[in-house]
Amino acid sequence: MSAPILWIVLPFLTGGLILVLFGEKYSSYAGGMLSAILALTAVFIPIDTALLIGSISLKISPAVEVFGRSFQLNTTDAPLLAMIYGVSALWFFGAEASGKTLRFAPLGLIIVSLLTASIAVEPFLYAALFLAMATMLAVPMLVPLYQKPGRGTVRFIIYQIFAMPFILFSGWMLAGVEANPGNLASTLQAGLMLSMGFAFLFGIFPLYHWIPKLMEETSPYAASFLLWAFPTFTIIFALGFLDRYTWLRNTPQISNVILSSGIIMTATAGFFGAFQRHLGRTLAYAAIAETGLLLAAISLRSVDFLSIVFLILISRGVELSTWALAISVIKQKAYLLKFSDVQGLARKYPVATGALIFAHLSTTGFPLLGGFPPRLALWQELSSASPIAMLWIFLGMAGILISAIRSLATLVMADEDAKWEWNETWAQTAMLVIGTFGLILLGILPQVLQPFLRGLPALFEHLAQ
Repeated sequence: MSAPILWIVLPFLTGGLILVLFGEKYSSYAGGMLSAILALTAVFIPIDTALLIGSISLKISPAVEVFGRSFQLNTTDAPLLAMIYGVSALWFFGAEASGKTLRFAPLGLIIVSLLTASIAVEPFLYAALFLAMATMLAVPMLVPLYQKPGRGTVRFIIYQIFAMPFILFSGWMLAGVEANPGNLASTLQAGLMLSMGFAFLFGIFPLYHWIPKLMEETSPYAASFLLWAFPTFTIIFALGFLDRYTWLRNTPQISNVILSSGIIMTATAGFFGAFQRHLGRTLAYAAIAETGLLLAAISLRSVDFLSIVFLILISRGVELSTWALAISVIKQKAYLLKFSDVQGLARKYPVATGALIFAHLSTTGFPLLGGFPPRLALWQELSSASPIAMLWIFLGMAGILISAIRSLATLVMADEDAKWEWNETWAQTAMLVIGTFGLILLGILPQVLQPFLRGLPALFEHLAQ
């Protein structure tokens, strides 16, 4: 057995089988169980190391070749695989509670397997093709059969696919720049092409206008899953570029551009988010602001910046899954999710309201919640590197905090004689409580992630130095 077959081919084929054979009730359980098993396998069974179980010797080889292309998942990738499939399991188990089960889990498994292939393939530029394939498979997840896709979905597809030529062309140019770094014209052209590609992939301002529209016109649970999955693997893809090319990570102008992009994303998302009157759009702007934080963390020249990046990614997965599930529960009563429709629903959906507010506050870096430790570390690093950048990011987070307060005020604004009810199902209550407890645990005891954070920087040999 090879690692690429176990963590790429198996979930890909299983996702297809679940889509064909399983009914709506069991698809999310099957997807969640497989993801949990794959996460536990990555934790407890080492790659490329013989493991003796009784008289049976078990060894997972790190590589496999397909049509002359190598797919490699080494021992250093194990913490990343555990993180990816562990958070995916949380998403898939929550799908049944959200009511989005028929195609979400099988297509989600296939998308995660393709995105995992994007970080395993060599030459690594083929990752852009796997990202494009995953993007196309997101369409049936977002758009029901026989329904015309909305503008947000169309723009999501266009921007993600439009990034691919820039990434591929810049990769070809970077090889020449690495051989002749003194050629200033080629360096500028390669840097510009690479910047354009990642600007489309990340949705850097003003290219993120499709994200709030997507949250407004499609299932918030499916859209939030994509807002978790694609930025997570794009961050890893971008770190691979920085690790591979010396001149990219040693050029101050590159770091300044990345930091400026992160600041603009966080500040503008916080500003626009503070004025939203739709629960789905507030989630969208919070996700945009958090992507800006990731870019700001990448720009740091600190030895701990990789730990900050992965800490944000882990907490982001728990935040978005809990928040999206809470919105999906509330959407069953207020389909449009406008403030005028959800007013006073805290008395009808108290568990969903509580989970929503906890997740929302976590994205702002509220103390004792999962988003607080990585933001505190980021602010400490920025305070010495660029106080102005820290101030703008703080203002962006303040805007997201204002939107959280407005959402809470709207949800609790009920008549005095309105009765308290409990309309969440047991499955919904269980998943919302698990997500909320996870956010509190990550905020109070962030050291529980230390085993993962210790191994994740080893993915990038040069950046970890």
